[in-house]
Amino acid sequence: MNWLSLLGLEDTLARGRTLLAEGAIAAEDRLDLLSIEWQEQKRNMLWMVVMGLVVAGLTIVALTVLSGAIIISFWDTSSRMLVTWLVAAVWLVLWMGVLVFLVVTAKKATNPFQLTKAVLKKDWQAAKRRI
Repeated sequence: MNWLSLLGLEDTLARGRTLLAEGAIAAEDRLDLLSIEWQEQKRNMLWMVVMGLVVAGLTIVALTVLSGAIIISFWDTSSRMLVTWLVAAVWLVLWMGVLVFLVVTAKKATNPFQLTKAVLKKDWQAAKRRI
């Protein structure tokens, strides 16, 4: 004799098992999402470090060339002045390009795990509605 069936608990237990299984699947999906977003965050942090080093190196080079351009601009011939300022301008443009890339990457990294937060918030709201 099946006492659970007689007491009407068999359906409740089946629903509980189903909810538990669905919860486990949902938790696994959330962990996968968290892992994906963590990989993206690590990549952004690596790019920030690399671009920070590039900006530092280019700043040193740009300032050195700019100093040379200022010194050479006082020399007698005008062709030296033009070439020196062109070289300094190229270094300055490269430096600004890397700086812009660094700022864009930093803005991306300021709010990590947005998707995970949104999904967990949605899950919490759904759970609260069920209760």
